[in-house]
Amino acid sequence: MIEAEWWDYDDPAELAEAVAGDIGFIIESALDARGEALIALSGGKTPVPAFEKLAQAKLAWKHVTIIPADERLVKVDSPLSNVGMLARIFLPKGARVMPLGADNADHVVAGKAADARLHDLKWPPDLVQLGIGNDGHTASIFPSAEYEEALTAPKARRAIGVKPDPMPDDAPVARITLTRSAILSARAIMLVLSGDEKRQVLEQAIEDGDGSRYPIGRVLADAEQPIDIHWSR
Repeated sequence: MIEAEWWDYDDPAELAEAVAGDIGFIIESALDARGEALIALSGGKTPVPAFEKLAQAKLAWKHVTIIPADERLVKVDSPLSNVGMLARIFLPKGARVMPLGADNADHVVAGKAADARLHDLKWPPDLVQLGIGNDGHTASIFPSAEYEEALTAPKARRAIGVKPDPMPDDAPVARITLTRSAILSARAIMLVLSGDEKRQVLEQAIEDGDGSRYPIGRVLADAEQPIDIHWSR
């Protein structure tokens, strides 16, 4: 059974403050323990204010590596680029922001290149922070063609190329995503979401676990660490 602890907030500003504080604590703890930190952060609108607050923290950013939990295969200056968003916020602080991939029409090739790139990093991540969609997807693990491959990839596989079918209306492009095994290898897992609909989806997914029809339920079903869930309306 998924062990989850919910943290509820009255508004998005309170959510952002708390999430920034928690991620900052995880980074600081990793720096104290190992002299470096590796974190994976998600895209979407909800966590961005938290990232902007986090960037204000006085941390040894030059020893922090940040990767996207998933990436759209678009140019880095595209508004759809997750790594572009992360670079805008954290590169000025001196952090290392590493892309998973580049604008590449072949998502399979891009996924293999991303996997090789991630094997150059000291694993596991100190944190994987995720969001969810109203359809229950997380990172770019959608209930579509590569769904099972992303969920059942061997532990050695850290990233995979995916092409959602149907394509999401807000970002109709192929992607790269961390695999379930890569997500579950993290020292800490955090979910950040807002809105009643997503909360209902997540609650149902957690209850159903590995039998869930939602990707997030199946991704988290084998988690050995407790999951921190930050939510606001």
